Amino acid sequence: MSHVEDELNSQPACWIRAAEEAGRHREALPEPGERVAIVGCGTSYFMAQAVAALRETAGQGETDAFAASEFPRGRSYDRVVALTRSGTTTEVLDLLGQLRGTVRTTAITADPATPVMSAADHLVVLDFADERSVVQTRFATTALTLLRAHLGLHSEAVVADARTALTTSLPQGLVECTQFTFLGRGWTVGLANEAGLKMREAALSWTEAYPAMEYRHGPISITTRGTATWMLGEAPDGLAEQVRTTGGLWVDGGLDPLAELVRVQRLAVAVADARGLDPDRPRHLTRSVILAP
Repeated sequence: MSHVEDELNSQPACWIRAAEEAGRHREALPEPGERVAIVGCGTSYFMAQAVAALRETAGQGETDAFAASEFPRGRSYDRVVALTRSGTTTEVLDLLGQLRGTVRTTAITADPATPVMSAADHLVVLDFADERSVVQTRFATTALTLLRAHLGLHSEAVVADARTALTTSLPQGLVECTQFTFLGRGWTVGLANEAGLKMREAALSWTEAYPAMEYRHGPISITTRGTATWMLGEAPDGLAEQVRTTGGLWVDGGLDPLAELVRVQRLAVAVADARGLDPDRPRHLTRSVILAP
């Protein structure tokens, strides 16, 4: 079993612990009414997108998500939250250094022995969700679970759905598809972006991701027999039928969207195996991006 497969299978237990930990980190996490920016790189950026949409929808306050390298330096926030599994990502550390003394900062990380520990004002360490693999799975979803729980949006049903996602078979013919499109709405747009990234990283697949309603404005033109369109969350009326009419495979995300992401992680490993690839050694990637000075 690959590291990434072992780690993705451990997610239900990690989510349970993260939900328990949320109450112990109230001082470090955004308070209702704060104007917040959430930043990250790669997978962490897509988790930031999901959290930002969840927080705003919950009426907790204006919340933006940015790639750490694209943070708008002139904009004012009450708190900036940085997601960084490794604690060593150059863009995140640079940003935290620039923000020191001007805005409260919180870092959520997996490794307590890294530079981010002294770069942020507040820290949340999820070392139980750290990973050996280059491809992120459990740290990202565990960090998101922590923040969902902090917002009061996590439940035992989410964990039950994750277990279902790990034990039920993938749809017939899905692994053989040559192209994958992932769709989301609201907070699940970030999950759709992450789903596409997982397939590219682990399986070198041709993938795209869109807000569900935007899919009809052009991207549906690539859908045909041998392609798959996967909805994370509730689909717009009529979209499933439109996809089936093209001959493409429609995958209806009936589980909690975060559990659906676990199914996509499984798909990425399955496609990698089918193509003779090693998901633990993705092409051109390293566990952390550290840029030379």
